[in-house]
This record gives sequence, structure tokens and C-alpha cells, in this order.
Amino acid sequence: MKDVISQTPGPLLQALRAEPPLVQCITNYVAMNIAANVLLAAGASPAMVSDAEEAGEFARIAGALTCNIGTLSAPFLAGMRAAIEGAQDAGRPWVLDPVACQATALRRRAAADLAALNPAIIRGNASEILSLAGEASNGQGVDGRDPVAVAEAGARRLAELSGAVVAVTGEVDFVTDGARAVRIAGGSPWMPLNTALGCSLTCLCGAYAAVAGDPFDAAVGALAHYAVAGTRAHQAADGPGSFGVHFLDALHAVTPEALDAGAKIALVAAVPA
Repeated sequence: MKDVISQTPGPLLQALRAEPPLVQCITNYVAMNIAANVLLAAGASPAMVSDAEEAGEFARIAGALTCNIGTLSAPFLAGMRAAIEGAQDAGRPWVLDPVACQATALRRRAAADLAALNPAIIRGNASEILSLAGEASNGQGVDGRDPVAVAEAGARRLAELSGAVVAVTGEVDFVTDGARAVRIAGGSPWMPLNTALGCSLTCLCGAYAAVAGDPFDAAVGALAHYAVAGTRAHQAADGPGSFGVHFLDALHAVTPEALDAGAKIALVAAVPA
């Protein structure tokens, strides 16, 4: 595994908590509160700065930027473009979440335009990644209806075309940069029943990207942290409502040592040329 990831998730979590990165999250209205709480519980510092008048300036001082098109609007897009420019000027990584990009022409254009601006990581469900890769999907609105396995080949192609690490999240997550690939198991079936946990995971990818030298390591670290915390929370919860509370507690309680011990990361063989 060391020839695939240069750092296991544990040391990245240790680095994140030693010097909490400031993560600028341009995310949707539904996700703002839970995303901020997820970052705080994990050990990072969130900032929901989205207006174009200040987004670019703020991105220059943040450790990473995340852009989520969930509640898409012209002002949000303008803020994202300004922030991306600022992040790139400062050499900061940024993460794209193409929420429901399969649903409308506006979303397809916005997601494709943003994906062309060199994100370090693209994170989405299988339906979103299939659509962004130019393939048909069965997604309905913001809900992904495709299994992760169906999107793996498309994720590899999208990674090759965009230059980004692509993270497809679901029952078993898949992460690839086009050459390397892993699957990450864990989590809970109650996670999709909690609003905006996927959007919040995108923000956590930003936090890990701020401390990792390799975006592939960052995506694997964030997804592994989520999976381990989700598994722990499921064991303590009685249903989706109590799971949400236990999940935040578990994100905070996971230590770097426990993260490395509990992470279920499996190498995926390269596809023959």
C-alpha cells in the first residue's frame, strides 16, 4: 500500500489537529451548518465565505477551498470562480462537489466548467461522477441511484481528463487519480439518511488536502476518517436521528492511531492498457 499512498490517514489526521487548517467552504444552504460542525469535530476550522466581493481575497489566506453546487445560483457561481482564482494564485488546493450535475442543463454546464479549472479533488456519488464523465446515470435530483462499481471506469477517465483525484462515495468508496485506485469500506447505512453528510465530506476532503502533499492521500484520508467514524457511530446509535449526534462525536473521538488501525483500504489493480 505504501507505493499507492505516501502517507496513511493517521499521520494526516495528526497534522490536521496539530495545526487546524482554515477551510473555505462555498457550499449549499442545506449543508452549511452540518459541514461546519463536521470540520470542527474532525479538528479543522471552517469558513463559509462565498460572496464574489471577498471570496477570492479570502481564498488566498485559507488552507484549502471547497466548492459545492447544491443550491446553485449565479452569485454562488461568481463567488466560486473568484475563490478558485484566489486559491490558485496562492497555490492552495480546491475541491469540487458536482451536486446533482446530472439533473439539469445548468448544472451540467456549471459542473463541467468548474471541473476544467483544475480541482485537486472531485468528490461525488456515482450518479454525479458518471454524468460529469459524460456517461448516462440513473440519479434522481440530488439522490444517486447508481452503485459505485458502475462508476469506477468513468471515474478513472474523469481523473485522466481533469487531472483531479476522483472520489466516488457510496456503500464502498472508490478513489482514483487515473492510475492509482483504492476502495474504502466502512460507514453506516444511516449515513445517506442524514442530510448533507456527503457535502460535509467534500469539506473534510478540503481539510485533508490542506495538510497533505498528495491529493490522493488527502481523499483517502478524509474518506477513511468518515468510514471509521461512521462505523463507530452506527454501533452506538438507534437510528438515523441519534446517528447524526454519535457521528460528530465519533469524528472527534477517532485518534490517528485508531484511524490507521480501523481504516479498511484495499488496493485496486490497475486496468490493463
